[in-house]
Amino acid sequence: MTDSNPVSLLKAASERKDDMNPARCFPTNSLFGMGNPLLDISAVVDKDFLDKYTLKPNDQILAEDKHKALFEEIVKKFNVEYHAGGATQNSIKIAQWMIQKPHNVGTFFGCIGKDKFGEILKQKAVEAHIDAHYYEQEEEPTGSCAACITGDNRSLVANLAAANCYKKDKHLDLEENWKLVEKAKVYYIAGFFLTVSLESILKVAKHASENNKLFCLNLSAPFICQFFKDNLMQVMPYVDVLFGNETEAATFAEEQDFETEDIKEIAKKAQALPKVNTKRQRIVVLTQGKDETTMAHEGKVETFPVLKIDPKDMVDTNGAGDAFVGGFLSELVQEKPLDQCVRAAHYAANVIIRRAGCTFPEKPDFN
Repeated sequence: MTDSNPVSLLKAASERKDDMNPARCFPTNSLFGMGNPLLDISAVVDKDFLDKYTLKPNDQILAEDKHKALFEEIVKKFNVEYHAGGATQNSIKIAQWMIQKPHNVGTFFGCIGKDKFGEILKQKAVEAHIDAHYYEQEEEPTGSCAACITGDNRSLVANLAAANCYKKDKHLDLEENWKLVEKAKVYYIAGFFLTVSLESILKVAKHASENNKLFCLNLSAPFICQFFKDNLMQVMPYVDVLFGNETEAATFAEEQDFETEDIKEIAKKAQALPKVNTKRQRIVVLTQGKDETTMAHEGKVETFPVLKIDPKDMVDTNGAGDAFVGGFLSELVQEKPLDQCVRAAHYAANVIIRRAGCTFPEKPDFN
């Protein structure tokens, strides 16, 4: 492997005679994520509960003042399940699940409150075997996302709260935390975090670029490409791997004046955007739901068919994008070829859409 290979990460490690030792191949803290941690609270509710808070049966919204009491009421009134959530944390969690051992391959930074939900979130992160280091503050409560389930429908109400309060100087800059950043070989941040702490993203991105490590970013949502375009384009020169889906890609192309709606052309043009670390060419990976995944790298475009699934087996597609990225990262951090990264991504997404929420069985069936 050479340094120009996009998946050549641990060259020195791969040259050691003992590189077949799994603990040495996948060192702890080698995958780093930073984003908005949310405690997912899932419960089967009734129509009266939806009506009380004027919720549609199948929707995704940000909590308003009228929803504040919802989070306490759902816990008191219904049988709830808790999971560590938020886009980036989900992807790190899935990557760790795909890798299995050693534990704590994935590190996660984000902001929570000093409260009951924060304690539950910390416990759930431990159970997912990710090394979560949260910035804890008292001004805002821990962010949460209520999944109100009625039949086959899920109404999601997200209250970002503390997730919006991450502070670079109070957490990322601390010596013990920055050492964890330095240990990593692959970095992943969802575009949602561009609305919270651009300076934190840039510090991590520049570290990755200066040390020839892999920095990955997700477009995350059309509104990021539109309303946070300036922040996004400040980070783009440091991006080694860019993820997005077809609607995000279309919005990105429009905002960047690509003058094309063709997904392959969009991938090629995004790949060709200016880049600081010229030792690595950018990789662009765009998903299209049940349609083929498009990847641009080294001047060419490849497509990969997704795993087929019977529509009646699909339970919840909300976590599919996070799972796709998690599967991809699980192989990327192990220096596997890019086609293997996509195969793992498709597998992980296929597992997650068969289940409610971003949950998974005890072990993956992937090789």
